[in-house]
Amino acid sequence: MANEFNMSEKAQEIYKQIEEFCEKEVKQQAMEADAKEGDILDIIEKASKLGFNALDVPKEFGGIGLSKMDSVALLEKMSWYDAGFGITISANGLASGPVVIGGNDEQKKKMYDIILNGGIGAFCLTERNAGCDASAGESRAVRDGDDYIINGKKCFITNGPIASYYVVFAMTAPEKGAGKGYTAFLIDKKVDEVEGMSIGLVEDKMGIRNSQVSEVLFDNVRVPASMRIGEEGQGFKLAMMTLDIARITCGITAVGICQRALDEAVEYAKNRVQFGTALANNEVIQFKIADMQMHTAAARELCKHATELYMKHLPFSSEAAMAKCVAGDAAAYVTSEAVQIFGGYGFMHNYPVEKLMRDSKIFQIFEGSNEIQRLVIGRNALR
Repeated sequence: MANEFNMSEKAQEIYKQIEEFCEKEVKQQAMEADAKEGDILDIIEKASKLGFNALDVPKEFGGIGLSKMDSVALLEKMSWYDAGFGITISANGLASGPVVIGGNDEQKKKMYDIILNGGIGAFCLTERNAGCDASAGESRAVRDGDDYIINGKKCFITNGPIASYYVVFAMTAPEKGAGKGYTAFLIDKKVDEVEGMSIGLVEDKMGIRNSQVSEVLFDNVRVPASMRIGEEGQGFKLAMMTLDIARITCGITAVGICQRALDEAVEYAKNRVQFGTALANNEVIQFKIADMQMHTAAARELCKHATELYMKHLPFSSEAAMAKCVAGDAAAYVTSEAVQIFGGYGFMHNYPVEKLMRDSKIFQIFEGSNEIQRLVIGRNALR
């Protein structure tokens, strides 16, 4: 589906590289890793050496300067092979977002240098009692001379155990609430290089098992004030602006799952013979395929539209919410239908659609649940 994105020539070259890499290093290996511990760090390291982790780095900081539409198209292809792989790579966009939006050039250079040297990031906002309700966060950052001291416990942090840099949100003025009490900080080191910072529970998940997700713990962690992103109290705004962008990438990752499930179902329907004819000749199956195709195409177009608005510096919050919501629901529907077309085989671990169905569910939950997306869309429509 790459041609639908009107990719640049450079992006088309990278697209071919991603196909070749993923056919060799991801497609089968991701299935095997999912069945075991979900550890594909060696694959991520190989991908990073090829620069797949740095697709969003601008030219002025040493990147190749791809457009957002280019990187969205490339992410869909990565996610076609494995959503966990796509999420691990694309989390750089989530983690780097607050620095890109509110950071200074020194902070951007530190972060982009890490990325260009193969690093990936982690966005540390969620807490056990503060999922969609960020105002319930209990992490604290207290000014102490030229430093801030951070204490707290973050959970469900993508790339938590393997990140090379962290963007952390903590309350500097809890009495002001989430809107003006949160502040963002850049920690430009791996977790084991920071005194007082550690990894807690590494989650054992139903799906996207190849994406490492964990708690990140802060026990009197000192962060230089120079690594505060923006001013005190701007953290929540930076987080929400970043999540608007991340919802596009979340949506296109779900589209990658949809397209893979559709492709697998079409191939199976053409080759599976029942009652003396291929399943594909059955009108019921044709209708299922048609519905799967429509859901996939609609989700992709919404992601593209939101990306176009973002690139033109136009309001895109509602459109990003629509893209994420529709794509997440589409992934759940399309993968379920793919399992149904496979019948009993679709329920078995050694067929890919079972994994795709498990991978799909989280896209109705994270980056703001689809219920939250509907609130965003509805409230904006009623203004």
